[in-house]
Amino acid sequence: MSRVGKAPISFDEKVQVTVSPANEVLVKAGNKQINLKVRPEVSVELDGKSLVLSKNEDSKTASSLHGMYRALIQNAVTGISKGFTKSLELHGVGYRANVAGKRLEMSLGFSHPVVYEIPEGIEIKVDKQTNISITGFDRALVGAVAAKIRSFRPPEPYLGKGVRYSDEKIRRKAGKSAGK
Repeated sequence: MSRVGKAPISFDEKVQVTVSPANEVLVKAGNKQINLKVRPEVSVELDGKSLVLSKNEDSKTASSLHGMYRALIQNAVTGISKGFTKSLELHGVGYRANVAGKRLEMSLGFSHPVVYEIPEGIEIKVDKQTNISITGFDRALVGAVAAKIRSFRPPEPYLGKGVRYSDEKIRRKAGKSAGK
């Protein structure tokens, strides 16, 4: 049995959670909302100010889905109440970024600027032209946006130039050694 799935999900007064008979969970607060469709192997019950998930059958698939849906619903509740943030850093001479409207414009050493359209539900801030902060209420979307921005110029192991997560450590390689 999933140990993760057994734990109840608690939420506060400002978060509204509804469970439909079609096994859909709607988490909302203000103008933000996340809708999750839960597979029939797992059932969700609203118990006051907490959600309890239970398995409808005893199989390996049901056990794995039990823990996964509990984590997804917990991420939705946390995202709606607090939000999620990822930080990126630009390392390299002339590497800089700025936000213009709903676009992130980056100079990453190419002959052209890299322009990224910011999706709905994501807020991007730039500090000192080299620190990018991505904030949103959907954890998967925040991670996908950060990974996409990092993919424009991933850090390389010789000089360490590129876009990296703020807590990422780059293993540096030694360059060519001189002849004898």
